[in-house]
Amino acid sequence: MNRRRHTTAAITVICALAVLASPALTLQAAAAPLPPPPPKKSLEEVRKEIDGLYRQAAVATDAYNLAEEKTKEQSAEIVRLARMIVEGREKVEDLKAKAGAAARAQYRNGGLPDGAQLVLTDDPQLFLDTAGRLKAGAKATTDLLGEMTRTQAELGVYAKDAGANWTKLEAHRVKQAQAKKEINDKIAAAKKLESELAAEERERLRRLEEQAQYRAQTNWLGTGILGDLKTGATPSGKKAVEFATAQIGKPYVWGAEGPDSFDCSGLTQLAWAKAGAPIPRTSQEQWRLLPRVDIKDMRPGDLIVYFKDASHIGMYIGKGAIVHAPRPGRNVTLAGAGSMEILGVVRPG
Repeated sequence: MNRRRHTTAAITVICALAVLASPALTLQAAAAPLPPPPPKKSLEEVRKEIDGLYRQAAVATDAYNLAEEKTKEQSAEIVRLARMIVEGREKVEDLKAKAGAAARAQYRNGGLPDGAQLVLTDDPQLFLDTAGRLKAGAKATTDLLGEMTRTQAELGVYAKDAGANWTKLEAHRVKQAQAKKEINDKIAAAKKLESELAAEERERLRRLEEQAQYRAQTNWLGTGILGDLKTGATPSGKKAVEFATAQIGKPYVWGAEGPDSFDCSGLTQLAWAKAGAPIPRTSQEQWRLLPRVDIKDMRPGDLIVYFKDASHIGMYIGKGAIVHAPRPGRNVTLAGAGSMEILGVVRPG
């Protein structure tokens, strides 16, 4: 025990001497410089980063809206199939009742089938009557059994289809939840970047955003595009434009279809619905499914799709302008049709 204490004391002394013998090393470790802070981003870099985050949120919003539409479709199909199953079961019960009635009628005849009665009769007229009933009864029985078999097979198909649609419904719900999380994450990240700026910087950021849009619009107009564009709208196009422009000032809310707030494709969809031409829900589906027109043939009411991923859409209203719902934190407004990267133009009606 004494030897252990002596050994411990010796080790402590040696360590203390080692520290005292190398003061320069200790001071050097204490005075080691910290890594330099990352360089501060320029306001233009911040603007591009915020714009990129909102673009990503727009793509996720399209995914959410499409999943929501598919969820509605699957839900409606499941309800339809459920009705068919109920009707089919009622029909089977009715057929079973008819089969039971036929069996009871045979019992009342003394248990003799119509065929036996036909053989035993000596009356020619009764023979003919019984032969007719026998033929008709055989056909009715065959038809009854055939109908019951078909109905039961249909029930099996309906049940299988309902199961498949339920699986699809759950898959779309998962996609909705994933898209919703991504949207909220991207918007939160963009808002955090903006909140870290001073009030003066936020104002400069807004001006930089406007200047970037102005430069793009000026370059677009510089191509002479307005000289080729048609100014007249169709009657339905005029109605769509009137509705869309009447929404100016209402806030952008992702996933919103009106009447108090909109996302970009929610605005164009409702505007054209009011004009009597239903169109798909998302900007990507509007781009994919609606007839495309050359930009030089564009007229008021047509929809301009933006960016390579078709993540934004606005309605052309004439004179080089669009009405659109820009992004979170903004309201439905007018903008230059060429103020963003144009993918193409579609025409609902």
